[in-house]
Amino acid sequence: MKPLLAEIWGWLEAVPDPEIPVVSVVELGIVRDLSWQGDLLKVTVTPTYSGCPATAVISMDIEKALRDHGISDLRIETQIAPAWTTDWMTATARTKLADYGIAPPTAAGGPSECPRCGDPNVSRVSQFGSTPCKAQWRCNSCLEPFDYFKCI
Repeated sequence: MKPLLAEIWGWLEAVPDPEIPVVSVVELGIVRDLSWQGDLLKVTVTPTYSGCPATAVISMDIEKALRDHGISDLRIETQIAPAWTTDWMTATARTKLADYGIAPPTAAGGPSECPRCGDPNVSRVSQFGSTPCKAQWRCNSCLEPFDYFKCI
């Protein structure tokens, strides 16, 4: 008997993003769709950007999680259009990012406050952070550096 898609979504909630392990690939909005095509489970994945080096690892982690739950006939497809957007992130992902010390994306294109002390007096150090989807910022109050998840 095939598991329900809702159950499979739940399994994938436990698959962490390899670069930010406190959030799942579902919470980031990377897993775009699940569908049964006969006995084949099709998983559609959209990376945070088309050149994301973690895409292969994400696909392997998803495949392992599904196989561990008994799904042997599956296909993971990478879909780059429409392009991933931070709008696809869940509110839970944004909270987890901030709790982890990464400022979540904002409509303003920069962090609204330091994720460590909460002070709004922040400045950009570099457009490039620890991964291509993040920029490096610094709090002018507590002086701590932090990553900001770029709006895409």
